[in-house]
Amino acid sequence: MADETISDDLGFASIDSGRQERTGCPEAVYCMGKTVDQAEAIIVRMREKGIPVLGTKAGPELAGRIIKRFAGAEYDSAARTLTVGSLCPADERLGLVVVAAAGTSDLPAAAEAARTAEFFGSKVKLICDIGVAGIHRLFARLPELREARAIVAVAGMEGALAGVIAGLVSAPVIALPTSVGYGASFGGLSALLGMLTSCAPGISVVNIDNGFGAGYQASLINRLGAIQPAGV
Repeated sequence: MADETISDDLGFASIDSGRQERTGCPEAVYCMGKTVDQAEAIIVRMREKGIPVLGTKAGPELAGRIIKRFAGAEYDSAARTLTVGSLCPADERLGLVVVAAAGTSDLPAAAEAARTAEFFGSKVKLICDIGVAGIHRLFARLPELREARAIVAVAGMEGALAGVIAGLVSAPVIALPTSVGYGASFGGLSALLGMLTSCAPGISVVNIDNGFGAGYQASLINRLGAIQPAGV
């Protein structure tokens, strides 16, 4: 293993160039809070070192610069993800992660989770608008949910979707609360607490609007399933 103390210091950032060797996944770039120049410099240095880049919470100005600089760079404006390079080609992605969004308003977080899981090597299916207010829509998609090795359940409001899904499938469920909802949802806190206190087993919960964290965790679970098939 390479020396874990080695980093690439840009002054305002220190790039962890050995993370992929240690963990199997390269460092991602959280773009929010950085200037466009800072985020661009980090991405450029990572690409110079041959590291595939996933930028999260990226804005259109940064995306425009990176797309001009690197052929094949992709920006998803809904997910606010920016990718340059990949860990594996699309036709070599493994298993299946299903990202299930309760409502259309939850799609930004759901899309971030889906893009993240794809970047880290998982096949992904995004299912939209199956919240519990119209639960018949969820039941209609159960066959697809039951094909997954891991499921990301994305919901605001009271966050009930994760517990309902976990009671219907055998795969682990990663609950992703969103800041969608009226005043008493407290910017996603109600969904977060509802997911944390769910009585359904098999749920883990990430932070509010943390699509990256949910997609990353789902991909790790999915990859383990690909290495060790169910029932072995």
